[in-house]
Amino acid sequence: MRIGSNPNKSINQNKSEYNHQIIIPVYIPNGEGYFKDGLKILMLCLESLINTTHDKTYITIVNNGSSKEVVEYLDQLFLEIKINELIHTDNIGKVNAVFKGLAGNNIELVTIADSDVLFLPNWQSETLNVFKHFSRAGVVGVTPQFKMYEANCSNVIFENFFNKNLKFIPIKNKKALIYFYDSIGWDRNYNQDYLNFGLGLENENFQCFVGAGHYVATYKKDIFEDIKTYIGGKKVSGVGEAYIDKKALEKGYWRLTTQDNFAYHMGNILEPWMEVALNNLENTPNIALELTSQNSFRKISKFEFFIKNKLFSKLFSIKLFKKLFYKYKKLPKEMIPNY
Repeated sequence: MRIGSNPNKSINQNKSEYNHQIIIPVYIPNGEGYFKDGLKILMLCLESLINTTHDKTYITIVNNGSSKEVVEYLDQLFLEIKINELIHTDNIGKVNAVFKGLAGNNIELVTIADSDVLFLPNWQSETLNVFKHFSRAGVVGVTPQFKMYEANCSNVIFENFFNKNLKFIPIKNKKALIYFYDSIGWDRNYNQDYLNFGLGLENENFQCFVGAGHYVATYKKDIFEDIKTYIGGKKVSGVGEAYIDKKALEKGYWRLTTQDNFAYHMGNILEPWMEVALNNLENTPNIALELTSQNSFRKISKFEFFIKNKLFSKLFSIKLFKKLFYKYKKLPKEMIPNY
């Protein structure tokens, strides 16, 4: 039986007081083998996140079937109001866990990050700077990597091919770039010249790199206006990430990354430098800046999508064309592959 009317029926939903959501899916099923240091690394990740975000940040953690110890730790953070939202699920896969975090929120920027990211001071403001200087930015990373422009960036290159502001620019933080490839298990036998230059964009003396990785990136929320609610396949795979990447391209958005490094990838093994880096985080005021250039783009036509993201991508994969592009954009000779 119901008596009376729910008083909330006539109350309008207020606009969110938050302008940046962080979603971190967490899967640490035990403390053995690959996951031996998982909880300690998660603690470093979330502590660095909490210490480097402003008060208009909405932190969503999706526990994706983790162990009792991890659940207890996350529950405590929620009780202490250090995180805003905690969702517990079985292991439904990384991307499906992200979709759960997206539901029910309408916040203009969304950062999706792995649970082994060590966030550094000013990562939010520097991310926002990229969005403000480039209205076409839809995905922004904070960790420069090698040759990022070769993945999901043919639209950026196509639209700026004759633009003198699309050019190879110096790597600002070589040490951080080396750390990244150490963290994913690479030997240091890669071309050392890649540590010197990357393809960048310039606007009003502000520079960033073309391309963005997946382990931590910030997206304009309207990319997710029309998404599936479930993606099958392997629990951790590139299928879900590719689906999200395509959604950004369908809106004509560009993938970009800050010129300096503002996050470290820790991996699954705890190392002394990680705690040192956390302890050295400066107590920098985290000011909540607004994204004044809130440009959202309609879905581009299938023809435009084909030209910029399919046809031009195939053209750019031709070795001779790529070599001409390198020379046209004045890539140092030692970095041009010998095709």
